[in-house]
Amino acid sequence: MNVSSPSISAAISQLESEFGLPLFVRKHAHGLSLSQAGRQFMKQAKQVLDEAQALNRLAGNISGNVQGPLGVGCLLTFAQMLLPAIRRQFELRYPDARVSQMETDQLRLFEMLRRAEIDVALSYDLEIPPDLEFVPLRSLPSYAMVPAGHPLARQNEVAVEELLDYPMVLLDLPLSSDYFLSFFDATGRKPQIVERTRDMAVMRSLVANGFGYAIANIRPYSDLSPDGRRLIFIPLKGDQRPMRLGLVIPAGARNVLTVNAFIDHATEVIRDWNYPGQAIMGFD
Repeated sequence: MNVSSPSISAAISQLESEFGLPLFVRKHAHGLSLSQAGRQFMKQAKQVLDEAQALNRLAGNISGNVQGPLGVGCLLTFAQMLLPAIRRQFELRYPDARVSQMETDQLRLFEMLRRAEIDVALSYDLEIPPDLEFVPLRSLPSYAMVPAGHPLARQNEVAVEELLDYPMVLLDLPLSSDYFLSFFDATGRKPQIVERTRDMAVMRSLVANGFGYAIANIRPYSDLSPDGRRLIFIPLKGDQRPMRLGLVIPAGARNVLTVNAFIDHATEVIRDWNYPGQAIMGFD
């Protein structure tokens, strides 16, 4: 918070003196915890801050200026490849906007949108609930990721039936794992899952070191794993549903000028992105 501990303590004491209520319970050697009055004041303070933020946005809408805070969430699987570049160029384009970001899984993004903890989320079209809107940006076909020297590495494309004979490393995130595993439903067999991870970078390293193949929809700029080993990316053939990359927004979000500006900006960036395996244009 860039505020010294004594300054915070003085501010708390001033509040308690002004309202005549103990907002915290002091516990020796264990710091502070909110009192019953403190919990009620905290709830009201959040409402006041939300109203202040709404006023800021209203001023931006009236003046026609893109300004104020904007909370952006992003799915863990591709946050490192897209969000920093999109965010940086947005802030340069609109210097009065203040962007904060959060990377998490799909279900958590939905919760944060509903609680107004974020304003917009960059994600996939996986089980979007009816109270949220999905703005499609780009379709991403699936591919198998294998280490160099894998028996399938020289193929131009591969069917899911061919993968069943080899061990699999699963990206084990809510909804995403169900999507990838659904590819095997038509075969009547289940893949040989030998490793599970929630981290895309860890998944790439596991594959590159020979633990198994993996399936994904978004491809990194480099064909090297984080530990420098080569990876081979093979398009999947068949009728698997491509994943759609897009923005998830709550009802009424399009009425906010800053949110609309971010949607337009992200659409422009993703449109010019030389997928797969290439840098985002303008951000090399």
